[in-house]
Amino acid sequence: MAITTYTELKTAIANFLDRDDLTSVIPDFISLAEAQLNRDIRHWKMEKRASGQQSAGDEWMQIPNDWLETIRLNISDGGTRAVDLISRASMQDKRAGNLDTSGTPMYYAHSDSQFELYPTPNATTNLELLYYAKTDALSGSNASNWLLEDAPDVYLYGSLMHSAPYLAEDERVAVWSQMYFAAVGQLNKISEDARMSGSGLTLKIRGMG
Repeated sequence: MAITTYTELKTAIANFLDRDDLTSVIPDFISLAEAQLNRDIRHWKMEKRASGQQSAGDEWMQIPNDWLETIRLNISDGGTRAVDLISRASMQDKRAGNLDTSGTPMYYAHSDSQFELYPTPNATTNLELLYYAKTDALSGSNASNWLLEDAPDVYLYGSLMHSAPYLAEDERVAVWSQMYFAAVGQLNKISEDARMSGSGLTLKIRGMG
């Protein structure tokens, strides 16, 4: 059967497990799979842009709720300039060594579920964030998403993998895991090939976590 919707995915999981008494827990298997999928997959269809203004004197930049991993952060005032990722220790050293100066941000660090900018903006600053976003979760009100449409096998094997511990079928974990990770690997490779095709480039821009 085709697997194009949330309902069809739940039916396929039940069929693969040959069980008709798991209606209430199959959504949990899917939710667990989605949590892992967001950790394991980095596909160009997960890329999003967010732009906004950072107020003068405010070094704390809010991160989008669906943020997974940063690809790049730029200042978009008067051209594009990169803001580079540094560690929190480096951020502390810069603030201490330069008396917490203000100016045009050049660096950012992850701190308290936000981006800490340095120097602290001395004027309103326009910023653009390119990042990997979480894939919209399936539900009764969200019947499909790009991942289910492009790679239903990834969703299916991921859900089956998480069903095995619940069903105390440890011997099936290895089977479902092998199929899941093979499908994820192929999906990531297809994305990377598509991103680089025709570019003639060998340099890859990796995510800044």
